Amino acid sequence: MGEHISHPGVVVGINDKDIEIEILSSSMCGSCGIKSACGMSEMQEKRVTVPKPADKEFIVGQPVKIIMNASQGNKAALFAYFIPAFLLVAIIVILSNLSIKEWIAALVGIGVIAVYYLVLYFFRDKLRDNFTYEIR
Repeated sequence: MGEHISHPGVVVGINDKDIEIEILSSSMCGSCGIKSACGMSEMQEKRVTVPKPADKEFIVGQPVKIIMNASQGNKAALFAYFIPAFLLVAIIVILSNLSIKEWIAALVGIGVIAVYYLVLYFFRDKLRDNFTYEIR
């Protein structure tokens, strides 16, 4: 069985098809004992919508754990971070080599990233089907 990524959460909403779960997402140093002195830790609450399993019942306020395959987490990181970073660097390098002013190249690169995220937003339902969670 492959590796999994899991987060504890709390059920905050239920409808006929989906369950909305609030999770506390933390960076690697989120559990460090000196995180308050460091200022580098990042903890934020996020809401995740998960398809409601037919064989289980949930109530609002119930603590749960959501689990995702590690490969899906890697795919999410690819879409969210690596592809946009590659696009930005590639656009800036290409336009700089074409003797376009750096500030124009940077603005075009930022515009391309904005369009990329807009496309992801419009295809969010299709992308959501590729990322599945299990609730325990």
